[in-house]
Amino acid sequence: MRTAICEMFDVDFPLFAFSHCRDVVAAVTNAGGFGVLGAVAYSPEQLDTELSWIDERVGGRPYGVDVLVPGRIDSSAADANVRLADVIPQRHRDFVTHLFGKYGLGAPEPLSASLSAFADELGRRVTASGAGGLVDVALRHPIRLIASALGPPPPEMVDKARAAGVPVAALVGTVEHARRQVAAGADVIVAQGTEAGGHTGEVSTMVLVPQVVDAVGVPVLAAGGIADGRQMAAALALGAEGVWCGSVWLTTEEAETPLSVRSKMLAATSSDTVRSRCRTGKPARQLRSAWTEEWDEAQESPGALPMPLQMLLAEGAMARITRAAERGDPGARELAGYFVGQVVGQLNQVKPARRVVHDMIDELAAAVARVRDITYDDAPA
Repeated sequence: MRTAICEMFDVDFPLFAFSHCRDVVAAVTNAGGFGVLGAVAYSPEQLDTELSWIDERVGGRPYGVDVLVPGRIDSSAADANVRLADVIPQRHRDFVTHLFGKYGLGAPEPLSASLSAFADELGRRVTASGAGGLVDVALRHPIRLIASALGPPPPEMVDKARAAGVPVAALVGTVEHARRQVAAGADVIVAQGTEAGGHTGEVSTMVLVPQVVDAVGVPVLAAGGIADGRQMAAALALGAEGVWCGSVWLTTEEAETPLSVRSKMLAATSSDTVRSRCRTGKPARQLRSAWTEEWDEAQESPGALPMPLQMLLAEGAMARITRAAERGDPGARELAGYFVGQVVGQLNQVKPARRVVHDMIDELAAAVARVRDITYDDAPA
């Protein structure tokens, strides 16, 4: 099956795979889909290394890069004279110390000078200027798409992409956002429902996609709650030209997901996710865990900080929690989690990413054939 998006990007299947793992990106691209590497986890130097690795393995087949450029963040991230780690209130640091003690992990590591430098670098990657450095690196590679998440693509990003002949995609959660993104220069809209993992809005995929398709004059990819060919067929029936999937790759053989978290995903139901600010400072769907419950429900919780401050606090703590969980520490396993959508309820086995692609396409073909076989009675007079 080839849609307009297949022609636009020269792919066999209208299946876009978002992942922070280069192995997943390469595997999906080589299987006939379109891999998209999430870049926020990397410094410009690291991103260059990751993209060079992908280049060597995909043989000129198309892939893309996704950067995180929120429309609103804490103003401190834009002030180069401020150390972001120093802006995190003591009350929030104390709450993390409390959680480490409550779950038997001991005191968290202090925000040392080296970690403060890392925090500054990580926090500023979600600014327009910080993302711009990642975009510059990405455009030095033969990417076929640059995607902007959480806000309209900055003018500089659009101009650079246009000059390089690279289309720009933008993720949206409302029709209003879609119109705004197209006005800002987006060539492709990813309409992402609240079912999705990571940062989401409140509108469901089934409702959002046809509204966005009707509102914009560019190709639309459906995202949120899509992990098999039946859901892919439904997205196409809603008017999307293809699908954008993230959660389904988290339980593949190639995924970066820690084994302790992967085991929780494989056992989870669709009711075991929660949309919370506790990980990044913006609403993001993730596995329900002791971490989410403590931040969202505990009386002593100070509440989440704005992005990027909460992200710096949480990711620093989560790095140690994950290491302890991998060693089998029971308290750390309670706290450990990751971004994943409601579709986690059907992710119950580990498969190679290539097989996931081919299974989805086989299921898509079967679903389309099943619809074609439906018979219709004559309409009543």
